[in-house]
Amino acid sequence: MTVIDPDTQPPWVAEIDEDDTDDMPVSTRLSIADTLTLGNATCGFMAVYFTTTGVLVPHLMGRTDGGMARHSAATAVMLMLLASVFDLFDGLVARKLRSSAMGAELDNLSDLISFGLAPAYFVVVWGMVADDGHQHVSAVAAIVVVLAVVLRLARFSCTTMKDGIFQGMPSPMGALTIVSATLLQLPFLPTLAIIVGVAWLMVSRVEYPKPRGRLAIATLCWIFISMGCLAAWAADSPAAQVLLQAGAALQVVMAAVIPLFAAFRRVNTIRGNRRDARAERARLPLG
Repeated sequence: MTVIDPDTQPPWVAEIDEDDTDDMPVSTRLSIADTLTLGNATCGFMAVYFTTTGVLVPHLMGRTDGGMARHSAATAVMLMLLASVFDLFDGLVARKLRSSAMGAELDNLSDLISFGLAPAYFVVVWGMVADDGHQHVSAVAAIVVVLAVVLRLARFSCTTMKDGIFQGMPSPMGALTIVSATLLQLPFLPTLAIIVGVAWLMVSRVEYPKPRGRLAIATLCWIFISMGCLAAWAADSPAAQVLLQAGAALQVVMAAVIPLFAAFRRVNTIRGNRRDARAERARLPLG
């Protein structure tokens, strides 16, 4: 047993106050919003789990149970949708109630798992199991997706945007659009182009509105409708395939059209400001 003499202890060794270890600092205590954020991360991890055990492993072992693969793929996508619900509500709860000092960091790390890693991994597996897929090319596309989400989250943390606006496609929308592109079952190259295009939109300066008020309600309704379509597809219900592809196509179209509406609104705002400025100048006395 080693005995430390306090008189000979180096000055740089900090003294530990046993009373300080009893209480956890307030800044590290989890809030309700943080718990929702951890639910987001859990959903992202479980999406990877179901993609691996239900889609990738059976494919590598030569099993051809299409029903199991369809059910696991639908479960993985539904978990990403559920992660987006957690991501939507943790911000609302944080604004209404107390949020810990870890909130922003937890949110970024959870988003990276659910909307970066999970959809990128889905793209890799799609490239391996699709009939016309190319494993190495899909792996490169997946890397592009992960890097886009990392850059988007880093930029979001260190920049300030005007209220109600995201700069670049939000990562939850990007993840769901990427997964929707694979579920459309288009040829490999068009699907790849959509995936890369979404990655570019996430790091672009294109403006997207934040889901607040009526838009938040509409977003929530759309998520639950999508979950219903996926559940019907997993159960192999009649016309479920057509319904799923229609929903996936609508998701891709919305991701492309929403910034066009935002740009149109911004142009109208600029024109209105110019008209107001000209009218103000016209009212000024001459001389």
